[in-house]
Amino acid sequence: MSGNKRILVGAGTAPLSEGVLASTQKVIHEALERLGYGESYFELLKEPLRLLTVRIPVRMDDGQVKVFTGYRAQHTDAVGPTKGGIRFHPSVTAEEVSALSLWMTLKCGIFDLPYGGGKGGIICDPRTMSLGEVERLARGYVRAISQIVGPNKDIPAPDVYTNAQIMAWMLDEYSRIREYDSPGFITGKPLVIGGSQGRDKATSLGVAIALRETAAQQGMALKGLKVCIQGFGNVGSHLAEILDQWGAIVVGISDVHGGIYDEKGLDVQYLLDRRDSFGSVTNLFSKRLTTAEFLALPCDVLVPAALENQITMDNVDSVQAKLVIEAANGPTSLEASDKLHERGVLVLPDVLANAGGVTVSYFEWVQNNQGYYWTEEEVNSRLETKMVDSVQKVLGLAKSRGVTPRLAAYMVGVQKYAEASRLRGWV
Repeated sequence: MSGNKRILVGAGTAPLSEGVLASTQKVIHEALERLGYGESYFELLKEPLRLLTVRIPVRMDDGQVKVFTGYRAQHTDAVGPTKGGIRFHPSVTAEEVSALSLWMTLKCGIFDLPYGGGKGGIICDPRTMSLGEVERLARGYVRAISQIVGPNKDIPAPDVYTNAQIMAWMLDEYSRIREYDSPGFITGKPLVIGGSQGRDKATSLGVAIALRETAAQQGMALKGLKVCIQGFGNVGSHLAEILDQWGAIVVGISDVHGGIYDEKGLDVQYLLDRRDSFGSVTNLFSKRLTTAEFLALPCDVLVPAALENQITMDNVDSVQAKLVIEAANGPTSLEASDKLHERGVLVLPDVLANAGGVTVSYFEWVQNNQGYYWTEEEVNSRLETKMVDSVQKVLGLAKSRGVTPRLAAYMVGVQKYAEASRLRGWV
């Protein structure tokens, strides 16, 4: 792509398919029932408290005005401000944004963060837009939602096809509107304007820690574990690098072009050095595996870190891994997850495994509010404490209550908000 066009690489994963809100609600409903909360709690928590739809006029480079549709969902503010990313994608829908806000609530509950879930999105394709057009759209979105967001109301962050530069534009626009600098309004910012050390690798490091702790609870040492990672973008590539450094054996990776595998272990650094700006590297290899072949590879740990709905009832029987660690959002269908559990395969759910990003976003917000910034070592140490505690809490509940780790994670995640809603007198 020439001129001032460029692809924006975001921090999130691919958009979700229709029906994800209903499937999320189903597990939340069961979690609340098992915790002893009545139907009124589910009615309160099954959808966002607020869902704002906005129309954003943007003057394009050719002089024409194009009007974009955007959304901001705030699931619950029972325990504090809402928190969640903003995605720019042509398939953004109100249902998707609503479902993702519920997931953010669950993540914040599991990790005991003082937030409820939020999520935003704009229906657009930034890959076909100039940098100037993207900037004008980002600023227009902030103007449209400025009354319901803020460091003590709702704190956005990067997601699919958004990045630190877009967060910087949004911060600048919000500061202009409020007429004072407000770094805590948004997270995922560049370091020089209040970003946090460790934010770029936070999700990957969190997944790695979760994998290590889960394996240990299953009597499996991380050193020598054979790991397949589906997806070699921001999360998957950093994860491969971390696991390789920790002594695990990365035997398979895949990207949009297919998968590669070596039972003796891949040269991770070689692959990292040769991946392009889109996270692709397997196109350099003549022999590549299909998605079905990749998911069926013999390994100790399978990490879906790319798209949703990858492991389904159509292919679940072919999965040979002993552990499935969900780095992507929704990579395993509920039915397939239950079947893996019945087979003795532990599935660590996305709302637990990939919450390192929102956890370090919380750390960024704390640093902004106190005006004192931590070293990367401090950030990583605090993230490790949160991840270890959360994994132990969820797996401990799963064992004591005889439920799947997914249901246990939802039980841990939703209880805080049900109880806060009760104490506030909402239900």
